[in-house]
Amino acid sequence: MRRLVGSKKLFGTAGVRGRYLKEVSPEVFLYLSATIATYFRARRSVVGGDGRLTTPVLKSSVITGLLASGSEVVDVGLVPLPVLAWSTRFLKGDLGIYVTASHNPPQDNGLKAFYGNGMEILEEDELRIEELYAGRGWVFADWDATGSYASATHVVSEYVAELLGRLGPAGKGGGMRILIDTANGAASLVTPRVLTELGAQVITLNSNVDGRFPGRHPEPRPDILEPLLPIARELRVDAFLAHDGDGDRLAVLSPVKGFIKQDRIIALLAKEMLSVRRGTVVVSIDVGNAVRDVVEGAGGKLAITKLGATHTGVLKYPDVVMTAEPWKFIDPGWGPWVDGVYQAALLTKLMIERKSSIDELLKEIPDYPQARVSVEVPKELKEEVYECLTTKLLEWRTPDSEILTVDGLRVNYVDRSWLLVRKSGTEPKIRIYGESLTYDDLKSKVSTLISEAGKILKKHGLGEVRVDGKIIP
Repeated sequence: MRRLVGSKKLFGTAGVRGRYLKEVSPEVFLYLSATIATYFRARRSVVGGDGRLTTPVLKSSVITGLLASGSEVVDVGLVPLPVLAWSTRFLKGDLGIYVTASHNPPQDNGLKAFYGNGMEILEEDELRIEELYAGRGWVFADWDATGSYASATHVVSEYVAELLGRLGPAGKGGGMRILIDTANGAASLVTPRVLTELGAQVITLNSNVDGRFPGRHPEPRPDILEPLLPIARELRVDAFLAHDGDGDRLAVLSPVKGFIKQDRIIALLAKEMLSVRRGTVVVSIDVGNAVRDVVEGAGGKLAITKLGATHTGVLKYPDVVMTAEPWKFIDPGWGPWVDGVYQAALLTKLMIERKSSIDELLKEIPDYPQARVSVEVPKELKEEVYECLTTKLLEWRTPDSEILTVDGLRVNYVDRSWLLVRKSGTEPKIRIYGESLTYDDLKSKVSTLISEAGKILKKHGLGEVRVDGKIIP
């Protein structure tokens, strides 16, 4: 049984997430956290949250549920998601829970659960937790066995110290100028500090924590960030970095060339990691040819997994050197969690050490035209639109095409172009990803898919098709 009252799925691609009071609420989080603690028999739980307006009330509910279940609670307060994951291990918790809706709009919230080592819990555990929750299987402790509460807001300083100790000295900053946009999110408290201590000249943007996200939408997409490029150019920075609302994601922009495709950043990181140790690079289904070219060229192996599950590669592949999906990066040597702060620090360290701008670091990384767009689709029409678009992908295939169904449907065509259609696990959207050797070919195919989706929406009486994202040459 994987559904709640009203047939709403609890866990999606990335934890629990939805509109406040409609899909998530204080009551749900109280009983859900008690269920999670019951399932893991958690004696000590570490709790934190992002800067959303609803996070304090939902985090209070989580803490109440954990205490009621008999778990000791250590509250690390308002921190980025990577700091919560790190703190769960550092504070020797059996369980970590972080209240966040990541890059979703401010009306949403959610939570993610972590094992004691800081790794996000696996899907099989989510399924069992849902069954336990649906059966009201949480257990409250008696009056003399309820949990105790303590705060540990000092963890940010200790996280920063350990991160800097792992990366080692970056040498003199050499005037390297970094613009970091923290999206009015929780990373505002950490990333600028880390980059400054590395030796960069740091300029912050949207760096006051505000759960309404007044500076920009918290998803660091090209269409959201590129209007800010004139600021980066005016400031003559060497790189423009941007987080989402909770700091697990990182986007990278060149003041000269604009938004840098996530594939190229993943490829750059893979090149660096494989130069130290050969092994397997685990990436999500929506990653393209630049990563494959670099990994295979460096003597590494590439493994594909579904979105939101690259952390499973840390368990599956003994020789894993890194895992990544667009915006998200895991260095298993640092920890088994997605860490946008660490990613920003690693890129900045490379720029400082090599006295190179982000463009110079990427000179040898391949670049292919790529699409990452989303079509807004009501939940009740998701399946119909998905079936229509995947049928179109299959119509375009040839006998030599490769079909991947790890997550959605991806078709790799013989000319090295590829298209992927999948249902979003966090929002009412259908995702369309793709790559081609020419921009015009890619634009034509993606436009056709958007048009097909529009026909279905119009058939059901809906108006203009709402699309976000971009096709980047």
